[in-house]
Amino acid sequence: MSGLADFQNSIYLQGLGDGLPALPTDLTRLEGLAERSLSARAFGYVAGSAGSEATARANRAAFDRWRIVPRMLRDVAERDLSVTVLGTPMPSPVLLGPIGVQSILHPDGELAVARAAAAEGLTMVLSTASSFGIEEVAEANGDGPRWYQLYWPKDRELAVSFLERAKSAGYTALVVTLDTFTLAWRPRDLDQAYLPFLRGIGVANYFSDPVFQKAVGGPVTEANRDMALLHWVANFGNPSLTWDDLIFLREHWDGPIALKGIQHPDDARQAVDEGMDAVVVSNHGGRQVDGAVASLDALPGVVEAVRDQATVLFDSGIRTGADIVKALALGAEAVLVARPYAYGLALGGQAGVQHVLRCLQAELELTMALSGVKRPDELHPEVLVRA
Repeated sequence: MSGLADFQNSIYLQGLGDGLPALPTDLTRLEGLAERSLSARAFGYVAGSAGSEATARANRAAFDRWRIVPRMLRDVAERDLSVTVLGTPMPSPVLLGPIGVQSILHPDGELAVARAAAAEGLTMVLSTASSFGIEEVAEANGDGPRWYQLYWPKDRELAVSFLERAKSAGYTALVVTLDTFTLAWRPRDLDQAYLPFLRGIGVANYFSDPVFQKAVGGPVTEANRDMALLHWVANFGNPSLTWDDLIFLREHWDGPIALKGIQHPDDARQAVDEGMDAVVVSNHGGRQVDGAVASLDALPGVVEAVRDQATVLFDSGIRTGADIVKALALGAEAVLVARPYAYGLALGGQAGVQHVLRCLQAELELTMALSGVKRPDELHPEVLVRA
């Protein structure tokens, strides 16, 4: 038995001494609690999506269209959720997806998340837009597995510096987000006139970078802070990028590369043709294109397009262990979880993040076992039916 489900037993045993979990075990309740705990600006930034938020709603509705069909008498006494993804061994097919500006949720931000991920043995994907620098987060993560997510800046020298820093700090895979070369129309943020980057939050990797500092006349201080922020605005995204630019990544990163934001099968095939190792089927949690296809609806087509040629990962909409089962059954090799652990961070710091990760993995293992499945590679579309 993998032991991930033992978290359930530990809760019941604590109950013998009248101990209760500090946070709900129904992770769908965390968003409401976080809304009451956070400022309107911070909550809106994390919970909000593009436009009318139709894509975010579609992400959740897509999970409801699939139902698990449990099978009986399958001998699931010994379960093993471990996988290896892009060369990284993992206790379960769950990664902590990249989320920027985490210090608006908790003062320790990415440092708390890095410690939580290491404690649970799970892989953290660090956002370029983090509140703490690449090296600081690596130190907090210790020997834990970690990947780096790149927002590809216009300044190629700055991009190279980010990649070199990440490689030197022990990040073993690169996740390149393609869908955020400019920020979408996000009414929750607009109504609050709130963009944390312009307030110096989420720019730690930029301000600490030697290439960036050289461009703004030296280390960022009050004297050149406004210039630094304007330089960030000028360099954050690059809408002129094309498939031909991917060779640049291969020239400067010698580890696995995953392209995040893939939703069309033809884009997935193009990624393979360009020598990429993986794609992440994602619509950025609904934060970029209002009215876009649900991530789970896009998953089967992408899997079919690149089957056995590239690793397919998934994010956007995961809230429960059952959600993870459905994504794996539809062909994802692992999932990236984001908002649930962000709410855990807001409500309980490192302990809150660990609570979320333990709940997700325990529910994942139990749902698999109760469905007659003992390993992730046994999950196939036949496990599901359309509702």
